[in-house]
Amino acid sequence: MADNALPKVKIGVIGGSGLYQMDGLENVREITVETPFGHPSDAFIVGTLDGVQVAFLARHGRGHRLMPTELPFRANIYALKMLGVEFIVSVSAVGSLKEEHKPLDVVIPDQFFDRTRARAQESTFFGDGIVGHVTFADPVCKYLSDIIEEAGKELGDVEIHRGGTYLCMEGPAFSTRAESNVYRSWGMDIIGMTNLQEAKLAREAEMSYATLAMVTDYDCWHEAHDAVTIDMVIGYLNRNVSVAQRIILNAVKRLAAGELTSPFDGALKHAVMTRPDLVFPDTRRRLAAIIGKYLPVEDE
Repeated sequence: MADNALPKVKIGVIGGSGLYQMDGLENVREITVETPFGHPSDAFIVGTLDGVQVAFLARHGRGHRLMPTELPFRANIYALKMLGVEFIVSVSAVGSLKEEHKPLDVVIPDQFFDRTRARAQESTFFGDGIVGHVTFADPVCKYLSDIIEEAGKELGDVEIHRGGTYLCMEGPAFSTRAESNVYRSWGMDIIGMTNLQEAKLAREAEMSYATLAMVTDYDCWHEAHDAVTIDMVIGYLNRNVSVAQRIILNAVKRLAAGELTSPFDGALKHAVMTRPDLVFPDTRRRLAAIIGKYLPVEDE
């Protein structure tokens, strides 16, 4: 769908393993978005959640068709930018690397650690004649994380852990026991396969991003628990989905009550290193939604 025909939505939700749809969405429309980076994981489901317009995307596609390494991260985030999204709530199933993060608990991490190997192209919008370096010391939005934490605590029956590091591994296999113990020795809190690239791209796109991590297992380090199996993960996923949806509903209402402008508006203002007159016209057009306000498309 052409950019000028797209609905404008301020809040986006990316659903991870097990969360392929949002219960409670009304006035639902399915929106197909074409981006310069190809097709997103699936069509967007746009509707109202308690009166607030939200765009929902199934990260792995409905029916879980895409492996973590196959995810079109750039297309997903660029499409959200084209829709006008300012805030992204990313729901993710994770393994726990600490005793206190129990299955069915919720973690809102504030740091990421990269252990991926095959995603360099999907980790940045830059390249092909333009270089940019965004600040990424604090990779998630504190304001949005605060709102998610408050929304979770409002439920009263969910254990919420604020802060910690999400280690992003390549997958699709789960960790070896040796790897899991090394990650624990590094002080990592949780482990997943998807969220780091999303966070990097969201920052380049000047959007607010935070992770709602749903713990499904103890990875394979815990002596009192069996090594992680897909049956175990799916069992906890199904129980986590309703919790995630309740937290999202509360978070959306809280977000809508405030100013819906990303705290990272302006993140690219001093990030582009390339001399403007050297940026190719095709690159300006391809990245118009990201850099257009700094490097507008030139008339031909």
